[in-house]
Amino acid sequence: GLKTHQLIHSGVKRYSCDFCDLCGKSFTEAGSLKRHQLIHSGFKPYICELCGKSFSQAGHLKTHQLIHSGFKPYSCDLCGKSFTEAGDLKTHLLIHSGFKPYSCELCGKSFSQAGNLKRHQIIHSGFKPYGCDLCGKSFTEAGDLKTHLLIHSGFKPYSCELCGKSFSQAGNLKRHQIIHSGFKPYGCDLCGKSFTRVGDLKTHQLIHSGFKPYSCDLCGKSFSQAGHLKRHQIIHSGVKPYSCELCGKSFFFSRAHSLKNHQLIHSGVKAYSCDLCGNVKS
Repeated sequence: GLKTHQLIHSGVKRYSCDFCDLCGKSFTEAGSLKRHQLIHSGFKPYICELCGKSFSQAGHLKTHQLIHSGFKPYSCDLCGKSFTEAGDLKTHLLIHSGFKPYSCELCGKSFSQAGNLKRHQIIHSGFKPYGCDLCGKSFTEAGDLKTHLLIHSGFKPYSCELCGKSFSQAGNLKRHQIIHSGFKPYGCDLCGKSFTRVGDLKTHQLIHSGFKPYSCDLCGKSFSQAGHLKRHQIIHSGVKPYSCELCGKSFFFSRAHSLKNHQLIHSGVKAYSCDLCGNVKS
């Protein structure tokens, strides 16, 4: 009633049993405490007919069902992202504030949400319970596995407007588009070569270090990058999957030094000239 409601604003705890014995959370009403205790019991009688997910409280089920309806009334004024619950919007706004109170004790990385910190800490544990049945690659989060599975599906809904190349993930498209901008902020201090991504610079620097941890089991040749080893191993397979449409000649690789380079012969373009004698070669 009204009196019970007014107790909420007064801050007075009417019932002596207003503290949860398991987590210490306090309540103004005994009924609220009883509903809360269902969380600890594991009893979830309210089931969603659309996806089968179950809940301990009817209100939680109703809130969940908004996800299936697609109704997201709470929108962020800064980026336009919308949410089904006001609480989710408040949590999201922390991202724009730059306030990151939750820090990882192992690496110092900070987060705006406690949940994000917990998910991050799994990385340090090395625990990756979500494995791909197709290639065996494992992940710390189920969402990362779902994103990875798009690679095997061949579904690439994100296309570059400049060159038409398509990607399975929006993030990969954004990283690709930097190539067209010509912006390469990461430069190698040893040779001056620059890159669009810091990861590409780190991979490149292995060349200068002389560290080659990837060795071919067949011939013993070693490489600084796993990708270079994979390309090398194609030579031992004897398979030449890239063929010239004009003359039928086949090649191990489709890159400039093989098939693309060969196709210059048919175009009549002389790509390389000798500085000493002027002789040209395709």
